[in-house]
Amino acid sequence: MSIPVQPSRPAHAVAVLLAAVLWGTTGTVAHFAPPGSSPLAIGLATFGIGGLVLAAISARRVAAVLRQRAHLGWVLAGAAGVVLYPACYYPAMALSGVAVGNVVALGSGPIFAALLEWIVDRRRPQLRWAIATAVAAIGIALLAVDGRSAASDAPAGASLAPVGIALALAAGFGYALYAYAGAKLIGRGATSTGAMGSLFLVGGVASLTWLAFVGIGPLASPAGVGTIAYLGLIPMALAYLLFGFGLRSLRSSTATTIALLEPVVATLLAVAVVGERPGPTGWAGLLVVATGVALLSAFRSRAAGVRSR
Repeated sequence: MSIPVQPSRPAHAVAVLLAAVLWGTTGTVAHFAPPGSSPLAIGLATFGIGGLVLAAISARRVAAVLRQRAHLGWVLAGAAGVVLYPACYYPAMALSGVAVGNVVALGSGPIFAALLEWIVDRRRPQLRWAIATAVAAIGIALLAVDGRSAASDAPAGASLAPVGIALALAAGFGYALYAYAGAKLIGRGATSTGAMGSLFLVGGVASLTWLAFVGIGPLASPAGVGTIAYLGLIPMALAYLLFGFGLRSLRSSTATTIALLEPVVATLLAVAVVGERPGPTGWAGLLVVATGVALLSAFRSRAAGVRSR
C-alpha cells in the first residue's frame, strides 16, 4: 500500500534548487579534467564513487529498502536510470557541445517524467505544471539554438552533433527514470535517503563495473582524482541528498522542472570561469528558463496556501 507524500513546504523546492545549483557546476569542473580524459569514464567514475558514498551515508536505511522484495522492481528501474544518465550525459556534451548537451538533457527530463507519470500512474500533467514547463522549455530551446555554434567547436566536430543530441535525450530519460523511481519508493514508505541511496548503490556498482572495462586513463593523475572527488562528493552525493529530500513532497515532474535551473547555472559559470560568451538568444533563454521556474514555484506556493486555509 502506498503512503501519501508529505505536504509541500518551501524547503522541499529550495532543496531541489540548491541541488540544481550544484549540478550546474559539473560541466565547468569536467572541462578542466586532465587532457585526454574519457567523458564516459568521467561519468561512470563520478556516479560510481558518488553512489557508494551516498549509500554509505544512510547504510541502514538503504539496507531496509533493499530487503523488501516489493521495492526490487523500482530499485532496478531507478538503478538503470542512474547508469544511463552519466553514460550518455558526459559524452553528449563532448559530441554536441556543453551548452546543447546540457540543455537538451535537462530540458527533456521533465517531459519524460510527466510521460512516465501519465503512462504508469494514469496521471495527466496539471495545467500549472504544463504552463511552467512550456515556458521553461522555450528557454531551453533558445539556449540550445544559441549553443549550436559550440557543436562545431566540439572535439568530435559538428558531424557528430546529432549523435550527441540523441545521447542527451537518452540522458534526460535516465534522469527522469531514477527521479520517478525514487519518488515511487518514497511513496511506498521508504525514506528519501534510503530510496535514493539504494538506487545509487546498485547503479554505482554497475557504473564501477563498466568503468573497469573502460579504464580511467588520465583520471588516475592527481588532477584527475581531484576532479572525480569533487564531482562524486558535491554535485553527486550532496546534491542527490537534497534532491531526495525534495522528492518527499514534490512529484518527479515538478522536481525535474525546478531543476531546469541547472543549465542557467552551468551557462553563467561557463561565462565567468571558462570564458564562453552566450549571444543575445542565449541570454534570453536564461531569462525565460528562470521565469518558468519562478512560475512553478509561485503556483506551488499558491496551492499550498489554499490547502492550509
